[in-house]
Amino acid sequence: MTDKPAISFGEAARVFARIGCLSFGGPAGQIALMHRELVEQRPWLSEQDYLRALNFCMLLPGPEAMQLATYAGWRLHGVRGGLMAGLLFVLPGAAIVLVISVLYSLLGKLPLVEAVFFGVKAAVLAIVLEALLKVSRRALNLPWHWIIAIAAFVALFVFNIPFPAVIAIAGITGYVMTRGNPPDTTPQQVTPVPLAQTVRTIVVWLVIWFTPIVIVALAVYPDHLLVSLGLFFSKLAVVTFGGAYAVLAYMGQQAVENHGWLTAPQMVDGLGLAETTPGPLILVTEFVGYMAGFRASGLQGSVTGGLAAATMALWVTFAPCFLWIFAGAPYIERLANMPRLSGALGAITASVVGVIANLALWFGLHVLFGDLIRIETGPVAMTWPVWSSVNIAAVGLFVLSSLMLLKLHAGLAKTLMVCAVLGAATGLIG
Repeated sequence: MTDKPAISFGEAARVFARIGCLSFGGPAGQIALMHRELVEQRPWLSEQDYLRALNFCMLLPGPEAMQLATYAGWRLHGVRGGLMAGLLFVLPGAAIVLVISVLYSLLGKLPLVEAVFFGVKAAVLAIVLEALLKVSRRALNLPWHWIIAIAAFVALFVFNIPFPAVIAIAGITGYVMTRGNPPDTTPQQVTPVPLAQTVRTIVVWLVIWFTPIVIVALAVYPDHLLVSLGLFFSKLAVVTFGGAYAVLAYMGQQAVENHGWLTAPQMVDGLGLAETTPGPLILVTEFVGYMAGFRASGLQGSVTGGLAAATMALWVTFAPCFLWIFAGAPYIERLANMPRLSGALGAITASVVGVIANLALWFGLHVLFGDLIRIETGPVAMTWPVWSSVNIAAVGLFVLSSLMLLKLHAGLAKTLMVCAVLGAATGLIG
């Protein structure tokens, strides 16, 4: 680990708490927010360090933005800093999702809350657009990087090629294309990492990860709902490459059709809730866990049962993220001394521009239009809007939030607040 800035733990905690509370917009908006807070406004990470860590996190299963925050905290204050940053990134959104899950289970749909989130969605779309512009300027510094970014977008949006395949092809291309040291990297002195330290870290976090499942299995019985939830979401935590979108269809099918933990409309509502609250989209697992516990007779079909199940889902979803980062973070700086590998990760960063563009378009279609159609012709498999279903209010809020962010530089907090209030007013007017 290179020298860390002289930053107090309290100051770092305040900044990461702010990031956690403002982390709307999915990975695109979250990555842009962290770049603004940690690279532009506070030089806690260099541009190279940030992009190198982002490349690494993109290759890991799980929410890359949460893992990037964990890495940044680790760089500043070691393991306790990583824990602080990762938890503060997740907990604000988790608390909101839990509160709304309880209200949802008791009262059903909440029109006012939906109206507020309607306004937030429009602002989030502007945040994602801002992120796309910023990441493009940082990542596309070679002509063939532009080709990779465009190809990644087309592969994802038009042909629905799996995200891991897109990333793998980009990485291989960058590895082959790189000769010598990339122009934006210089050799660094890095401290060797003892293998025993890495093995110890892995063992400790594996124990932390699976302890709640083992305790429930031994204290109650192996087929208990909490055990089933723990094992199911542990499996998802290992295969969630490319963010939550990569496994949402599988998770929804298993949770609704195979396990009967909730209904299909409830699953859709849970996804909408997770999309419009701060924190990673994978927080939808908390909603699924809560509804499973709330509905299960084995947990007395109560709020208490829902809380226990939601806690288990959260634990096994995010404990693995700390394992990946604490085991792998000490090796990230070595990438600067590996030109071909650095070139591969640079190409992956370029493909991330295409990924963010795909997410921006996907999110924009769902925010701005009421109805979408699926076009499947030969190799083409893409989503397209029904133009007559355009939501004029959403378009207006998006234009307003774009002006506030890109032209007036009003800031995230003010933009989100204005759009939330206007969204609520729109809902009340009807």
